[in-house]
Amino acid sequence: MQFSRPPRRRPAESVVSMINVVFLLLIFFMMSARIAPPPPFDLTLPATVHDAALREEVTLYLSEGGDISLRGQNGEAAWASLGTLDPEQTLTLRADAALPAPSLAKTLARLSGMGFADITLAVRAP
Repeated sequence: MQFSRPPRRRPAESVVSMINVVFLLLIFFMMSARIAPPPPFDLTLPATVHDAALREEVTLYLSEGGDISLRGQNGEAAWASLGTLDPEQTLTLRADAALPAPSLAKTLARLSGMGFADITLAVRAP
């Protein structure tokens, strides 16, 4: 008696190589992404016609009402934290476009009094 042989199944394709590629892409994107905390205030940066790159060592946020924030600290705690920093560092000021000029001038005078000489104002690109 002759029995017919069962049809051969194709071997299942391994998905291990595809999983490896997906994880390598995930690691690449995580390592190359710049993860930054969201700004503490809703800010609209002032507009400019010039395009300049920022060197953001320390970022200070200034709201429309004149409130400041530095690394998660607000108000006087932010000013105290600024006092512990090296004044030789570049300070990037992200001020709201609707901030009154006298408030900005007062903040800049206080920063200058603390010894900060290299202050960059962040603006939105055209």
